[in-house]
Amino acid sequence: MMQFSDSHCHLDDSAFTEQLPLLLAQCQQLAINRIIVPTIAPNKFTEVLNLAKEYHSNPIKIYPCLGIHPWFLQALDNDHLAQLSALVDKSRHEIVAIGEIGLDGAIAKNAPTHGQTTEENWAHQQHFFDYQLNLAKQQNLPVIVHHRQSHDKIMPFLRRYKLAKAGVIHGFSGSYQQAMSYIDLGFKLGIGSTITYSRAKKTINTVKRLPLESLVIETDAPSMPLSKEVLSNAISPYSESTTQGVKQGAENVTLPVNSPVNLIKIFEVLVTIRAESAEQIAQQLERNIAQLFFT
Repeated sequence: MMQFSDSHCHLDDSAFTEQLPLLLAQCQQLAINRIIVPTIAPNKFTEVLNLAKEYHSNPIKIYPCLGIHPWFLQALDNDHLAQLSALVDKSRHEIVAIGEIGLDGAIAKNAPTHGQTTEENWAHQQHFFDYQLNLAKQQNLPVIVHHRQSHDKIMPFLRRYKLAKAGVIHGFSGSYQQAMSYIDLGFKLGIGSTITYSRAKKTINTVKRLPLESLVIETDAPSMPLSKEVLSNAISPYSESTTQGVKQGAENVTLPVNSPVNLIKIFEVLVTIRAESAEQIAQQLERNIAQLFFT
């Protein structure tokens, strides 16, 4: 039977709190056996670590990461980076990556509306990004990298650090050339809901051409919802057989539009894009996850 791992899911989000046991049971039905959970800010560190501990005996394994997302830096300083460093050191054998970290051009452009110049914001983001990359290198951990309008700024940092375990470029939606630049540094590309939108031709054509060994799949739930077209349609007989059980088990339950169960639909869209069989793709995706986070 095919097995699946969600390489990026914010399972700690309050949208999942009440229905988490049911949601994990649904994931088990769908053979989603591992969920990687990155943090976004210091106030989430302990929550994500505790989440993994609380469900450690569940068949669905939850693997925490620790990091600070560029969206949440406004009120943060070096004390928060020191807090992160200390907790990573203490929790080194519990976490599987430093993340979610990165650089965001849209946030920098909007910085003047929050009383900061664009240049000041870039400097603040880059300071946090650099620190966390250095932390990953010291701890021999991979990183999970957020990007938006920032490929050109991210790449010099990644080339400088040359992380042994590299990591994941989360929510990749760039060009083939950008993809190969990351792959050449050892990174995997996180493939998610973008490929479910028919208008995303550039990303779809890129994913079609990339080495399968460079891909992992992710939901980024509850963010990044899939296209309505894909959500409302079964793409293959496999989709029909697996999602039927989930629907029957979830009567009268309201879950976010995007949750880890949608990983199966992302996988099946990927199958329609690639030349390999579904079994080959599933097996290689799991090997990629194992190589990245569990070796």
